[in-house]
Amino acid sequence: STQSTWAEAKTIDFLGHSVALHVNDGYLQRPAHDTLLKLKLYAESVNMYGSSPYVYPLYGLGDIPQAFARLCAVYGGTYMLNKPVSRVIFGEDGKFEGLECEGEVAKAPIIVGDPSYFVDTPGKVREVGKVVRAICLLNHPLPNVPEGSKSCQIIIPQSELKRAHDMYVVCTSFVHKVCPDGHFIALVSTTVETDNPEAELEPGLRLLGPILEKFVSVSPVYEPTADGTADRCFISKSMDATTIFQTCGADILDLYRRITGHDYDVDAPIPEGDQS
Repeated sequence: STQSTWAEAKTIDFLGHSVALHVNDGYLQRPAHDTLLKLKLYAESVNMYGSSPYVYPLYGLGDIPQAFARLCAVYGGTYMLNKPVSRVIFGEDGKFEGLECEGEVAKAPIIVGDPSYFVDTPGKVREVGKVVRAICLLNHPLPNVPEGSKSCQIIIPQSELKRAHDMYVVCTSFVHKVCPDGHFIALVSTTVETDNPEAELEPGLRLLGPILEKFVSVSPVYEPTADGTADRCFISKSMDATTIFQTCGADILDLYRRITGHDYDVDAPIPEGDQS
């Protein structure tokens, strides 16, 4: 075959899933250009910050929306914390008009939201699968990782597990200020394929060693049924099983295109005086 002329199957799996970060084997049927760019990005990322191609925010992922909230406020945005949404209001023409929150109504020309806000609104989102996750508390680093490592990410390709989806294991620790000194937090996740989701995580859980406490959840995955241009209701996709935010980033860029009508230009110059 064409594949065997340049690499063994395990090498292809490693490069395609753990380095290029493809989420399935569909890339094998497409031109290699996209995969080469992903491999190049991985190599350049390793060289940028040291021994890892990844960065992680201190105090955990919750600091990302906090930083966004602060920046949003600088540009005149308003955040209403702990304000539950009672219902999304649509006009007779089916277009978005506003939100009702505890008896108060806020109106806007468009709405951008997570699909969980629209589950009870007929026809806005559809369930496309489920994700099972286990958050595990540890008092030791993961076994069989380089000594002294306080964090790591492991991607188990689908072919090794005889599954249709990869499995993801990520471990953070006290050095990231997400837990007390001497402790670690590991996350194991994958897309549900059977009627026993927790059992599907067993290959990843075995890599963790002794577990102090484990919290397992199964979450539905939704996607919008329309692009939002007709009803002014722009809905993102649910978070999938990946731990690298690549699909999340693609979803954000897709939202930007749907809202503005054009692609986001990452190379566009920042206007003078707008350097924050």
